[in-house]
Amino acid sequence: MGVAGKTFGIVGALAAFPRRLIAREVERQGGHLRRGVTRQTTHVVFGRGMLLKATDAEIETRFERGAGNGRDLLSENGFLRLLGLATAPETSALPRQSLIDQAKIAPRLFDLLSLFDAFEHDKEPYSFRDVILARKYAGLIASGAGWGTIARSVQRSSHASLTALSLHHEGSKTIYARRIEGLSELDGQLLLDLGAVEEAELEELFAQAEEAEEDGEYEDAAAIYQRYLAIDRTDSVAAFNRANCLRAAGHELDAAHDYARALKLDPSFAEAWFNLAGLMSERGRIDTARRHLQKAIDTDGDYADAIFNLAKLEFDAGDLGEARRWWKRYLELDKDSEWARTAERGVQFVNLQLLPTTRA
Repeated sequence: MGVAGKTFGIVGALAAFPRRLIAREVERQGGHLRRGVTRQTTHVVFGRGMLLKATDAEIETRFERGAGNGRDLLSENGFLRLLGLATAPETSALPRQSLIDQAKIAPRLFDLLSLFDAFEHDKEPYSFRDVILARKYAGLIASGAGWGTIARSVQRSSHASLTALSLHHEGSKTIYARRIEGLSELDGQLLLDLGAVEEAELEELFAQAEEAEEDGEYEDAAAIYQRYLAIDRTDSVAAFNRANCLRAAGHELDAAHDYARALKLDPSFAEAWFNLAGLMSERGRIDTARRHLQKAIDTDGDYADAIFNLAKLEFDAGDLGEARRWWKRYLELDKDSEWARTAERGVQFVNLQLLPTTRA
């Protein structure tokens, strides 16, 4: 699988390289890198820095959401290998299911541990060393350790050294190695330094802004996103999020400016076209709203919300034929929701209005 034409969303900070270096490499290879996940995201990369910022439950929610939407999930090492910046050990021939059967480890927990590079390989085929590690982790889980405790504890050790250690869990949030002299914390090969303080500051600011936004503190969130954008002016997702916060806080003109900024940075940002269209529609600028909705659909042909809104806009504007066309297109994507029933009623109404020249 190549990088060209793919859109990668990173959740959590990368531990091995600064994000900006990775972004340049992705763009060089013809792909796109975004912070977070949008409709255009094809691959979600779980940075190991997420282990330091998020709880196990929060990570599991992100994992299930990404897997449920059919996107490819990548560990940090898997992402680097895809880019050609790292190589996997050569000795591997074991299928995933065979490893799970031999280690007697729950598939979901195995996948979560894999997502944070607790194994030598990030995907099949796996190695015998991966089997040994999986067995050790299964034993720790049986003794009461959570997958997150294991993932956080093994980050500072090489896989080779871990296979030689007797791992132990004793009712704490840390995994220990049992040695002749007693228990000690895991030690070994350290991860590469994150490098810039600026990168860590960006991660922290973005997380603070997201939290404030989720709590409905839109003014504060917008201010934090602005601090973030003062450091990284190239992040279309941060501009989009700030626009949403400004709109929720009643600052519509400023919101329109930031939607436009997001689109200047990323013209394929379908959600930004859609939200800007909604803002223009609310302000009575119907022609502009129509163009923006069409842009969203041109970017993402299956964007059901944009298609439905364009149908309603055309209906309100009196273009019944266009409204009918877009509602029928919506019904190809959604047949069961309340919105689908509204679209069906819209098609029926237009058919009645246009009879006898138009048939259902």
